[in-house]
Amino acid sequence: MTTDKTSVSAELSRDLTLFHITMMGLGMMIGAGVFLGVGNSIHVAGPGGVMLTFALNGVIALFTAMSYAELSSAVPRAGGAYNFARIGFGRGTSFVAGWMEWFASSVAGSLYAVTLGIYIVRYLEGLGVLEWTSVPDYILQKVVAVLVAALFIYINYRGASETGKIGAVFTLAQTVFLLFIGLVGVVVCLRDPARLANFDPFLPQGWSKLLVTMGFTYVAFEGFEVIAQAGDETIDPKRNLPKAMLYSVLIVTFTYVGVAFATVVAVKAGSPGVDGEVWRWIGSFREKGFGEAVARLMPMGNLLLTLAVIFAATSALNATVYSATRASYALGRDRMLPAMFAWISRRRKTPWAALLFTGVIVIVVAVFLPTMDVASSASIMFLCLFFLVNVCVITIRRNMGDELEYGYLLPLFPLPPLVAILCQAVLAAELREVSIVAWIVAPAWIVTGVLIYQLYSRARTVATAHEVLVFADEKAPKRDEYRIMVSVANPDNAIELVRNTYKLCGAKNARVELLHMVPVPEQVPLADAERYMLEGKEGILEAMLALGPMFTVGTTLRYCRNIARGILSAVSDKKIDMLIMGWHGGKGGRIFSLGSTIDPVVERAPCNVVILKGCGGNREFRRILVPVAGGPNGAFALEVASILVDKDEGEIVAFTVARPGGSFDLDGFVDACQGRLQVPRRRVTTRAVEASDVVQAILGEAGGPEGYDMVVLGYTREPVLRRVGRDSVPEAVARVCTKPLVMVKASGGIRSWLKRWI
Repeated sequence: MTTDKTSVSAELSRDLTLFHITMMGLGMMIGAGVFLGVGNSIHVAGPGGVMLTFALNGVIALFTAMSYAELSSAVPRAGGAYNFARIGFGRGTSFVAGWMEWFASSVAGSLYAVTLGIYIVRYLEGLGVLEWTSVPDYILQKVVAVLVAALFIYINYRGASETGKIGAVFTLAQTVFLLFIGLVGVVVCLRDPARLANFDPFLPQGWSKLLVTMGFTYVAFEGFEVIAQAGDETIDPKRNLPKAMLYSVLIVTFTYVGVAFATVVAVKAGSPGVDGEVWRWIGSFREKGFGEAVARLMPMGNLLLTLAVIFAATSALNATVYSATRASYALGRDRMLPAMFAWISRRRKTPWAALLFTGVIVIVVAVFLPTMDVASSASIMFLCLFFLVNVCVITIRRNMGDELEYGYLLPLFPLPPLVAILCQAVLAAELREVSIVAWIVAPAWIVTGVLIYQLYSRARTVATAHEVLVFADEKAPKRDEYRIMVSVANPDNAIELVRNTYKLCGAKNARVELLHMVPVPEQVPLADAERYMLEGKEGILEAMLALGPMFTVGTTLRYCRNIARGILSAVSDKKIDMLIMGWHGGKGGRIFSLGSTIDPVVERAPCNVVILKGCGGNREFRRILVPVAGGPNGAFALEVASILVDKDEGEIVAFTVARPGGSFDLDGFVDACQGRLQVPRRRVTTRAVEASDVVQAILGEAGGPEGYDMVVLGYTREPVLRRVGRDSVPEAVARVCTKPLVMVKASGGIRSWLKRWI
């Protein structure tokens, strides 16, 4: 065996085909839960409710599977939701995601082991082979559970190929059997159409009960998560991972609906022992309702049912052990957990240490803990993971869509993940009717993970290819001051930024963070990235010489693949209040109006943003034009203009363009902003004109005989579909205007607060 301490690196082998990983997903879904869930669903929601329960859950699961498919096609690595959260939200969130994923899959594995123990012991008792022993059934069930868990831990150790092949055999057998049950139900109904009367009434308990049944059966659709864990071991993962996820959800939904239909029509009304309505009789057995019905559907129903449960629990146990192992392996690989979790067997190419720790959790939980309440906790965690992945797919597509190479893109974006987010939140809340204990255990486990991250993982984790790497970070002393960050791109614009930053820092009594992002091409290894830093160091040195004597200054140099994402990361890490950037004034392209760096930063920065264009030199700005149309950006533009204008003789002209038939109380707006201005109100004059072309009106005023020294205007951004092929008013003005220009965007509201602190 080899560890990361050796000089020879080891990696997981790629042995799994599309068939193998599809069967792995099906194996985790078609577990013991479906057999327990059918009877309970009929009891709670009625005969039609059980079919709607599985059909609607299948639709919700398909939406989430599409999110998993897109992200897995772009990031095909072991870790699943952990990797997606790492890219979408950073290290802290990703650790909690992996921590929940590991626990949830491990406990689910222990549940399947105990289920196998129960059914094997009962079957042996039925054969009379256990009459010689006086050991209680409870102990025998636990012993069998431990033996079965140990067997599948060993199978997983043998390697992914063995895991996939053996799991595929069991899964294929159980899937064929369940499809056969559904087919028998259809045949029986064709021969005896009167059995369709079993669906009357269709929803005897009302529509509201569907949320309850969907809540406790949704865990039967979680198998696509294990497919995401196989990214490092799948052949052609960018194509096969998405296919396997979508195929598995569609197959299992069709299978569940067929089984639910067969269960309802399996019992003939008025047959021996059946009193009253058939659905009430089936539902009275609760978790045994499926077995009681199937026993009347076909010869040897009890024996076939026992074999089906054994096949189902076996394949599900195999899949959950695999998934939990890969989740903990990913945490060890990135040093979120100790490095031993990433140790890989040289011979088997399997993460043996992660598997060992996973096996300990599976066996300990199977032996000592009440499985139902803890399994409900695992269900809540899976729902939380799915919730997080749906948020991640939106965030990553928006922030990194131009960087990642996707093998699959979900349609109608972002509608499917948004619908899934809403539905999963409702289903998680409904689980309180199944287990209150779960709502205690799940938060406790999450809080434990947060503490471990803060106390251990945070200082030890390593950067990944999609992260921003901090090369040098000289922090300014912590003080309760306004924080301004200056993004220095090169030495040529450093002084231009500094002169205007000087005024803004003085007005805000701010401390300064100087930032330079080091963009390194994809083909350049990280070891060679420092050679790209020289230019950035020169620019920061120029800025420090100018600002250092007057303000507290901190400096940061960071490596990144994408400059905009690097800047946003620095703003978030340092809780910046104002970001200052320079702009060359060129055309950004068909989608990016101001540029691929400026546009994302202005849109997503959780702080005030000031963009400077052509504001260099030692000139004073005695007359500044501020086009406004109301709103927070207009108010911030007036405030910035009052800071930059000459303090002795400066004048600000608040200018608005009214379209024919429109009106805007410009004087009232300026009066409302008076408390924010750095100059007396009498030095702010107003001017309004009526024109149909707002851009030309502003440009005409700026270049007219009034003699303005600068233009300051608020930034506005329209939706993508509306801006393709056209600019917003501020963007059009900014690109054409020949005067020194400042474009500003104000932060504010709940959205900016969330961006800053979460």
